[in-house]
Amino acid sequence: MTPAARLQAAIELLDAIVASAADNGPAADTIIADWFRKRRYAGSGDRRAVRELVYRAIRGFGDPPESGRAAMAGLADGDPDLAAAFDGSGYGPAALTPEEPRAIPKAMPDWLGGLIDGAEHAALLERAPLDLRANRLKTTRDAMLAAFPGASAFGTNCVRLDPPITIENRPEHRDGLIEVQDAGSQLAVAACRATAGMVVVDLCAGGGGKTLALAADMAGKGRLIACDTDRTRLSKLSPRAARAGAVVEDRLLDGERETAMLADLDGAADVVLVDAPCSGCGTLRRNPEARWRLSPERLDRVLAVQRHVLALAAPVVRPGGALVYAVCSLIDAEGAGQAANFLAAHPDWTAEPPFAEGCARGPGRILSPSHDATDGFFVARLVRPC
Repeated sequence: MTPAARLQAAIELLDAIVASAADNGPAADTIIADWFRKRRYAGSGDRRAVRELVYRAIRGFGDPPESGRAAMAGLADGDPDLAAAFDGSGYGPAALTPEEPRAIPKAMPDWLGGLIDGAEHAALLERAPLDLRANRLKTTRDAMLAAFPGASAFGTNCVRLDPPITIENRPEHRDGLIEVQDAGSQLAVAACRATAGMVVVDLCAGGGGKTLALAADMAGKGRLIACDTDRTRLSKLSPRAARAGAVVEDRLLDGERETAMLADLDGAADVVLVDAPCSGCGTLRRNPEARWRLSPERLDRVLAVQRHVLALAAPVVRPGGALVYAVCSLIDAEGAGQAANFLAAHPDWTAEPPFAEGCARGPGRILSPSHDATDGFFVARLVRPC
């Protein structure tokens, strides 16, 4: 593909990604993969170059651009080589005209930028490293550091690869020795302080990334229950657990009967992890298009879900046990605000520092890309009285 053809491909992909974001459709990675699956003529260099152009635009514009062409035109104003690719050739885009619209680069939508510390804006749009969790049910971190030349140790059990590589076909991944998991996410699990013999509930387990980390902390001993209301997400857990050598009970919750379906666990759990649905703005390094999918209205809906899940979790915690609340967000309303509201509604509960890393924020601590080189996470450890 010529530079002009690559640019035209990026424009078409951006049009599809913007439309999908507006309709809450497939993510950018899925759209890009499908696009190239239907165009086998594009070589690996073409795919890499087009993808880089697309993500350069996604990272460059906080608001969804009017069109893919407007986005690339906005970038071309400061890039002579990109401007030259608007050459009107057979497979390329028409030449630029002075009067056509150009997207204006900005880090964040105004409404979202006002909710996140300005010091984090640039860091949230940097490329993230690849963090791996060594599965202690099968291996050690030192062994995984040796398996990945150039990797570095990060945190207590994290192997960091920067720049990232593709690991899906590596034997270490295939055999369950490693799992992809951001160091901040690993710290959220560490805040649970799960040990062998405990009863642990992962209330919003999703595909089970944190569940498997809990299983390793429990050394395969005790009872670990993974719950979710989404059958598709939860269905991914069983094969992952088998690969990791973990024993996990999964429980699909009916959204209208959640309380009744958890009644047998009332007051039984040593730890309940609430990795709550959230805006995901703490993961913008990995998913920059999330800015295009967020809105004040969607944030309000997410806040309501978080309150509901916290209320659902509290009765499951045994006296003296802990509720660990985690959100991959840097918005205080989702993190410190929710934890503070919970404590106000449960005045006999107390907050313990979940870990030493990060910065104190209300009843918990917050991790961020600029301060901790992790995704953005708020974590609180809330203890029920004996």
